[in-house]
Amino acid sequence: MDQNSIWSKRYSDAGQDYLFGTEPNRFLARREQRLQDGRNAISIADGEGRNSVWLAEQGLEVTGIEISAVAIEKARHLAAARKVEVNFVQADMLAPGWPPAELQAAFDWVIGIFIQFVGPEWRDRQFEVMKQLARPGGRILLQGYTPKQLEYRTGGPSAAENLYTEDILREAFADWEIEELVEYEDTIAEGSGHVGRSALIGMVARKPA
Repeated sequence: MDQNSIWSKRYSDAGQDYLFGTEPNRFLARREQRLQDGRNAISIADGEGRNSVWLAEQGLEVTGIEISAVAIEKARHLAAARKVEVNFVQADMLAPGWPPAELQAAFDWVIGIFIQFVGPEWRDRQFEVMKQLARPGGRILLQGYTPKQLEYRTGGPSAAENLYTEDILREAFADWEIEELVEYEDTIAEGSGHVGRSALIGMVARKPA
């Protein structure tokens, strides 16, 4: 099955519930004040909208990119219920020629929360897309799992090669200013998809002006 089919099935199987809940990711939410440095944001692999909707509630102009039409429909319902506007776009961020010209270098914040659905062979491409989306001086905020997460099994991919280490991120963003890079453990509760003690890593990196 392709990524569209895989994720659409997961979101459909959740029924009326939201697989990862409706509240924002904690690493993202705890940087609320920093986000005010920007005017707009794009959330990639946005899922059912929990993070993009929260970003819009902070006063940002927000675009949410998601491959699954099922997820986007649920995200639109969430945005309507919260009375905010988000530009939801169904797209495969790894498709050739993406992002389109109108999205390149357009965003103050590029948000990637638990986007570890690809292995090393696609990770460089994924990060390159995020870099293209950020304007000069813009930032990427990334949250993921470390290899220790395989011991907890409370969410995330089962493939060790999909997980992040500090070395992986420092190498991938060596040409950017890494403003924050922290590896830590926390107990999270994000719907039924992410529940329990988790081995996490978070990064904020700034594109050269």
